[in-house]
Amino acid sequence: MRAFAFRLKTLLCAAGLGAALLAGSGLAYATDAEQVWNSGARSLPVYSVERTDNSISITFDCAWGTEHTDAILAALDEAGVKATFFMVQFWAEKYPDYVRKIADAGHEIGTHSATHSYMSRLSEAEIRAELTSSVAAIEAVTGKAVTLFRPPYGDYDDLLIDTCRAMNIQPVQWDVDSLDWKDLSAADIAQRITERTQSGSIILCHNNGLHTAEALPVVIDALRAKGFSFLPVGELVYSENYTIDATGRQFPQTAQ
Repeated sequence: MRAFAFRLKTLLCAAGLGAALLAGSGLAYATDAEQVWNSGARSLPVYSVERTDNSISITFDCAWGTEHTDAILAALDEAGVKATFFMVQFWAEKYPDYVRKIADAGHEIGTHSATHSYMSRLSEAEIRAELTSSVAAIEAVTGKAVTLFRPPYGDYDDLLIDTCRAMNIQPVQWDVDSLDWKDLSAADIAQRITERTQSGSIILCHNNGLHTAEALPVVIDALRAKGFSFLPVGELVYSENYTIDATGRQFPQTAQ
């Protein structure tokens, strides 16, 4: 399944769907990683956050396998970094021991949907069912509230984003893509992340990336040397009194 998903992403990217979010156009286009569907969105999730303290977040999407997850958790623990893991319901139900392990290590957990579907194709009732079911599955294991959501494939539309916020769930994307799902070398992953990260960045990785764990110590050391500090996404983003610009950057209202 994981190999099939990766091949699908690669084929879609090769088809020319890799374009940046066009500021001011109202169109959210695909990047060359998970974001493979042109959703035509105007209501935007949080891609990054306006911060003055050089805080950033590193995130991991959990959908396929666990072979490299222990090494990732060990690298984060060694560095004293708390991250955010976005879990698909079927992954959480298949690997409840890993859900507990991640939560017990002090990391934050958000939902990545119930079925990893293209959610811009769903009705409001179907969206609510996906979110309600996946949140309940995670909370049943951890006992902790789930308030964050990352759309599968980075795919969204107005209805999805508006429905999330109506359910008091903050939709979160990323502005720094490690491309670790492409099995890039640890050095290439580290270079991509360290060159692109700015204050308020949200970094996308995957719990089962082949070289992600190997890259993490280099990434963390290099970013700390640049003055960055790590927070879980829930502590990075603003939960109220904010605006989001056309690039998906979140601003506190007092900063506008």
